[in-house]
Amino acid sequence: MIYVDGVPFHTNSESLSQGSDMLLALMEHPSLVSASSSCKAIPERKFRISEESGSERLRQSKCVYIFQREYATVDPAAVDLVGTDEATTCVGLAIRNCASGMTSVAHMDSPKVVDIGLTQMLALVVNQDSKAELDVHLIGGFDDASPQDANFGTRSEIKEKSEGYSFPLCAKIVETLQKSRERFHLQTLHVLQHNTSRDSQGNACPIFRGFLVETSTGSVIPTSFDRTSRCPDEIVRRIRLTSCFEDPSWNGKLLETYDTQTDRFVIAPCSWTESLVHFALTVRQLSDSEILLSCSTSPFGEGPDFVDNERRLFDYLIQYPDWRQTFPLRQPRVFERTVNGTWTRKE
Repeated sequence: MIYVDGVPFHTNSESLSQGSDMLLALMEHPSLVSASSSCKAIPERKFRISEESGSERLRQSKCVYIFQREYATVDPAAVDLVGTDEATTCVGLAIRNCASGMTSVAHMDSPKVVDIGLTQMLALVVNQDSKAELDVHLIGGFDDASPQDANFGTRSEIKEKSEGYSFPLCAKIVETLQKSRERFHLQTLHVLQHNTSRDSQGNACPIFRGFLVETSTGSVIPTSFDRTSRCPDEIVRRIRLTSCFEDPSWNGKLLETYDTQTDRFVIAPCSWTESLVHFALTVRQLSDSEILLSCSTSPFGEGPDFVDNERRLFDYLIQYPDWRQTFPLRQPRVFERTVNGTWTRKE
């Protein structure tokens, strides 16, 4: 159940669109509006891996980074920071056990992964303590609905355009939290119109695309990451997201990447098909604007490195068309943390 200001949150609606009605009511709650305003006022942190080396290098904060459709649960005894970015129509969800400090962060990209995904996140955060007090933060998604285009297409396409991608996802998350037996204290709801700005052409785009959670305090900081900090195994993890849509074993699930008990990244093997490689060969020839329009659900809302990231993904698939070159003998790719807090692959 969702709590706001320590009180269970209820609406008078008994309609079938309960998640939507509850989301709209929560978006107007004075405490959550105030929290969103406070979040908006926080300067966005630019997170990058220190380039210092040797004896001059300070201890790097122990961070766990989450890509789209991934989740990770971290122990504050082993990890200082956990976060994600690159969320446009996606939503970052953070859940923290107020007593133990155990924190789980997910990068939700579809209503289809919310039910099982929440169960995955809670497995180690709650740890059979049904009375655990859990702080919850939702950041990401924006007002991406396109009412001007909503009169064209099939019925499902018209509905999708009129609602956008972010609203149904946020509504599903809220509905699932409310129906759960756990006590979710909603602290931040910085989504949809609260997280929307306009560019010089009037196009809607997100104010924040990511955040970090400080595991020791539970503080949430709007954050953007550079390429050095989206690690380890950036390109392979991006490809795994793409290839998982062809793997029925991942249906409805968030991608498991980080091992909480050992503080290691274990990238499970995945395979990609000839059709995906052919797609990479075809799209790699397109212009930047064509790639943006072909590969993004929100072309006006993406960060400046979106197209470059896509091109690097395509280049990898073209260079390694056989997935067995990346996962010999179908073994996972394992990364261990160094004494400086960075990652090194275990051969």
